[in-house]
Amino acid sequence: MISAEITIIPIGTAKTSLSDYVAAAVAALDKEGVKYAVSGMGTLIESNDADELFSAVKAAHEAVFLKGAERVATSIKIDDRRDVEKSLNEKVSSVKEKMER
Repeated sequence: MISAEITIIPIGTAKTSLSDYVAAAVAALDKEGVKYAVSGMGTLIESNDADELFSAVKAAHEAVFLKGAERVATSIKIDDRRDVEKSLNEKVSSVKEKMER
């Protein structure tokens, strides 16, 4: 399972609020059909296929341009574990379980 955290930042916007751009990027992820979770600082994505994951990131990046940004900076952090299948929820559950000990 491949997990990624992306942060997409439109640069040079007229307002400090970025939620319209985030909404456009998330809508693109919906169209791509990947699992994702939005947080206040970025978006987590998971996929079983690297090509699918990169395609989704590209679609989200391009969606911010389509929303009107003239410059976009996208950061991607990837965790590609191949020895076991672990979803994002399973990773979080594992940490919570250990905290309860």
